[in-house]
Amino acid sequence: MRLAVYILFISLLTSCGIYSFRGGQYSGAKTFSVDFFKSQSALAPQVYSQNFTESLKDLLLAQSPLSLVTRDGELQYEGAVTGYTIAPVAIQENETASLNRLTITVKVKYTNTLDNSLSFERNFSKFADFAADVDLFTVEETLWQQINDQLTQEIYNASVGNW
Repeated sequence: MRLAVYILFISLLTSCGIYSFRGGQYSGAKTFSVDFFKSQSALAPQVYSQNFTESLKDLLLAQSPLSLVTRDGELQYEGAVTGYTIAPVAIQENETASLNRLTITVKVKYTNTLDNSLSFERNFSKFADFAADVDLFTVEETLWQQINDQLTQEIYNASVGNW
């Protein structure tokens, strides 16, 4: 009897669209849209903006039951790449850096058209370190992947992850 009640309870939770066991609260939304995140940072390569935008779409498709639409999704993501800095972080005794840090900041405007109280506009920033004796150009795409994984997960958690 308890098993039947448990199964019924779980079925009700998942079927009503309030909660998904994929890890998000979607307010009954079925669609999302992601506008192109333009670069507003002088140092950010233009290709990074496209890379980040696609990473955000990919994560939302992989971790949510939502469908991607080109415009006017029930959940909307827009913003810009506002920071792209490289700075030394580990200074050795001879006053040279042994590590450099790439830090990327994105400004995100999240609009939940079904429940405006969940909408927000805020900055997200993540970094990755690399050896100072390595040319940034040779490791840049690897660093982008590491940073994008963290940024997009944090954006997901803040918007639909309800963390």
